[in-house]
Formats: sequence, C-alpha cells, structure tokens
Amino acid sequence: MENFFSLLLAGLLSGSFISAILAFIFLRRTKQVEAEIKSQYDKSMALFQSNRLWKEKSISELLGPIYVQFDRTNRAFTYWNEQNLFLEAKVIMAGNLAIRDLLLSKIHLLPMDLWGDAGKLIEHYDRWLEEFDRLRNSENPDLKTKFVFVGPKGFPFPKEAERHFKEKFTLLWAELYGDNENDKR
Repeated sequence: MENFFSLLLAGLLSGSFISAILAFIFLRRTKQVEAEIKSQYDKSMALFQSNRLWKEKSISELLGPIYVQFDRTNRAFTYWNEQNLFLEAKVIMAGNLAIRDLLLSKIHLLPMDLWGDAGKLIEHYDRWLEEFDRLRNSENPDLKTKFVFVGPKGFPFPKEAERHFKEKFTLLWAELYGDNENDKR
C-alpha cells in the first residue's frame, strides 16, 4: 500500500510538473498570438483613423468649399442676364479664383479619381481669369464686352468635372456621416 501511495505521489508530482510546463508554454504562445492580434488591430485602427481623417479633411477643406463655390457661381449665372460688373468681379471671379486656388493648394486632399477633372477645371479657370484680367483689369477696361467667357476660345466650363466633384463630395459625406436624405424628419 505504501508502494501505491509513493507511486501515486510520484505520478501527481510528475503530472503537476508536466502540467505546469505545458501551461507555461501555452500561456507564452497565447501571449504571442494576443500580441500579434493586438498589433494587427492597432495597425488596422491606425489605417482606419488615418483614412477617416483624410476623408474628413478632404470634405471640410477641399470638396465642401468647392461644392459651395460651384453652387454660388451657378446661382449667379442664373440671374446674370445683362452686364453686371459687380456680379462678375465679386461673385464669378471670386468663386473661380477660390476654386482654382483650392485645387492648387489642397491637391493632397483630392481623391485620385478626380485629378483629371481637377486639371480641366484649373485650365478653364486659368484661362477665364486671364481673360477677365485682360478685359476688366486694365487701365481702360473693355466695357463693350458684356460677359467674360472663354468657351468660344476653346476652354468651355467642364460640366462633367463639376458633376464628378459634387458626386464625390456627396459620396464621402454619406460614408462618413450617413445619408442626410434618410435623416430628415
């Protein structure tokens, strides 16, 4: 019987020792897996936050202001039926200049799929501002020309580019903040 107890005690001790070693190995491996998962999670969250931050900045610093300027100049065009130098200089010219300058200074916030459209808009606005300066900002401004337009000179306003910008603004807004149409009460 004493032999039985000594064998039982030896078995319990050796089993406890082996269990402790296995527990240590499994704990160490579990900690490694946990650390890998946490690292991947942190990288994913950093990427998510970075991507979200970029989208928020794109909306607030570039696409949103451009959207408002498009709306502002479009509204001015709807009631611009006769020569109105104030409207032309303070709304149209200021809006065209604002959009062009935003595109040139905040290009890092522009989604890649809009770069071609941005180039078309910049080209149009450069030509329009050049023509405005030639006609209106000289010592003897040309007041016989009713409107400053560069479309007939080969630089029409790129309406498709405007549409793409507005669509991208709306899409990013919906991604970040939800669809406002569904939130209306």
